[in-house]
Amino acid sequence: MAENKPAAPAAKPASASHGTKSSGNLISWIAPIGCLILGYCVWRFSMGAEANFGEPDKSGGFWPQHRKPIGSWAGIYEGGIIIPILIGMFFMVWCFAIERFLTIIKASGKGNAGDFVRKVQYHLANKDVDKAIAECDKQSGSVGNVMKSGLRKYKEMITDSELTTEQKVLAIQKSVEEATALELPMLEKNLVFLSTITSLATLVALLGTVMGMIRAFAKLGDESGGSAAAGELAVGISEALYNTAFGIGTSALAMFFYNVFTTRIDGITHGIDESGFTLTQSFASLYK
Repeated sequence: MAENKPAAPAAKPASASHGTKSSGNLISWIAPIGCLILGYCVWRFSMGAEANFGEPDKSGGFWPQHRKPIGSWAGIYEGGIIIPILIGMFFMVWCFAIERFLTIIKASGKGNAGDFVRKVQYHLANKDVDKAIAECDKQSGSVGNVMKSGLRKYKEMITDSELTTEQKVLAIQKSVEEATALELPMLEKNLVFLSTITSLATLVALLGTVMGMIRAFAKLGDESGGSAAAGELAVGISEALYNTAFGIGTSALAMFFYNVFTTRIDGITHGIDESGFTLTQSFASLYK
């Protein structure tokens, strides 16, 4: 009876950066709340400062009813309580855009990913795995991390005399897949905030516009004089449209950053796929 070859051993998962994960989770929880609070502070204490109005509401409070704004900055204040929410969303876009930018720059590593893969291919063709691993350390990005995990298993499989070539290739492939499964979530984390704000900001702005129009027409119904009523209506409409402008601008900015980051992530993902293919094909051709 023929002896069965042992199955390929499970590859050890690549070490994850616990500091990066903890930092990302902290930002996910704190940043939205902090940005909304900051948005309210800008609206209430900067736009809504008493000096910015001809008839300030001396009673103060959460939402002072100031009248006769001096300048457009104070005019935005009268757009209503939706304005600080939109300002908060605007700050969220920048907060998560900066966080994703720093993460993706780090994940991109040093140099061109294509050149890096070609250098690794050259060293593998010369059967010098240690130099290939050294190239991964120099690259120090997501592609390098995945390639390094695969190369360690690659080096281990070279000296393994129990497994068949196919089993060794599968072991290398599994190691690459496990390392990839750790890298990709880190790249895509928090992008959901940008994609959500892209649509949510417009809807919130529309809500603010409708509320502003309701208030404007309510004032129109209360006014007895024709010219005074027309003036109140014009002011009410301009206040309502501030919500629309803020929402559209925030949504457009979020969409821009989201598309930029997803494009960069697609490039990194392509490099990871190419690195995995390089390792399996190299081993299959050199160590039959």
